[in-house]
Amino acid sequence: MENISGTVEALLIFLAAGWIVFEAAKKLMNPEPMEEAGFGVAVMLVSSVANLLVSQKLFLVAKDTNSVALQADAWHLRTDVYTSVGVMAGLATIWLGEMLFPAADLHWIDPLVAIGVAMLIFKAAYKLTVESAKDLLDVSLPEDEEEDIRKHIMVFAPTVRGFHRLRTRKAGATRFVEFHVRVDAAMSVDESHRIADMITDAIKKHYPGTTVTIHIEPCNCALAQDETCGCLLSEEDKTDLRKKCLAHTGSD
Repeated sequence: MENISGTVEALLIFLAAGWIVFEAAKKLMNPEPMEEAGFGVAVMLVSSVANLLVSQKLFLVAKDTNSVALQADAWHLRTDVYTSVGVMAGLATIWLGEMLFPAADLHWIDPLVAIGVAMLIFKAAYKLTVESAKDLLDVSLPEDEEEDIRKHIMVFAPTVRGFHRLRTRKAGATRFVEFHVRVDAAMSVDESHRIADMITDAIKKHYPGTTVTIHIEPCNCALAQDETCGCLLSEEDKTDLRKKCLAHTGSD
């Protein structure tokens, strides 16, 4: 639901940027003299500073909580800041231009600045849409996060003799991690589950709130000879295991 909220808000930001471009284009085609807006600019300046501070705080909280909805709210406020700053920059440019060049017609500057601001808003909306859509489409976690998860698993080698089928995704603020772990075939069920719990705790410590699903598999003779199984055994241990397998096969 959070990702849907973020996507909807991103689309609203797109619409706002489109409306700014539409209004700016009308003013470029039909220039109109600007009215005095001294008090309005002062109010706009105060509101811009307030929105900037609040949006910055929201960005920090969104990062800490992995909340797409809060990130969308932060971008919404930040686009208001961009709009206000653009308006003030356009008015200031026109005011200075009229002082320095009284005969020049500089009313085209305001809508041109507005279009520039709209491009910034489009960029922010696009980034937010991509972030929200990735979670809705069950896209895997970023490569650096997956690599970090692999390292957390490999810390438990050689007790953990291999892992494969690592699958990850994210929904809202929750990460989902699933993989298969290979352990000694002679290991007890209790011990293998204890190892799985330790791996889960290590991942959750680094990524709080993550849902971890681990499937335990025996690292048997066939797997020891399979070089593509992701086994974490050393070459010496692999050779030793193969000898045991051959001896076991011969005794049958």
